[in-house]
Amino acid sequence: MASSYGSEPGFEVNPAAIAAMSERGIDISREFAKPWTDETVRAADVVVSMGCGNSCPVFPGKRYLDWTLDDSEGKTVDHVRPIRDDIERRVRGLLDDLGVPPQH
Repeated sequence: MASSYGSEPGFEVNPAAIAAMSERGIDISREFAKPWTDETVRAADVVVSMGCGNSCPVFPGKRYLDWTLDDSEGKTVDHVRPIRDDIERRVRGLLDDLGVPPQH
């Protein structure tokens, strides 16, 4: 299972991100911004950060990855698509690395 949390989450999901994900058949319109908590990090097998630096909780024994990505905040759907595609490539690579077969 995958979950999404932020070190400094906004108040709503970027409408351009909702539109870009909808193009792939993924409905995130009911999602909301959620902060990292010690509990969510402890429950994770792999923690992927996207530039949170020292504000991310760190626990021994967890696998941490830091992906440098463009920020989608305030961007149009045309600017969000490449970010979405980059995240997809990285997630597919991570799943392959973990030995998790893709689901269709």
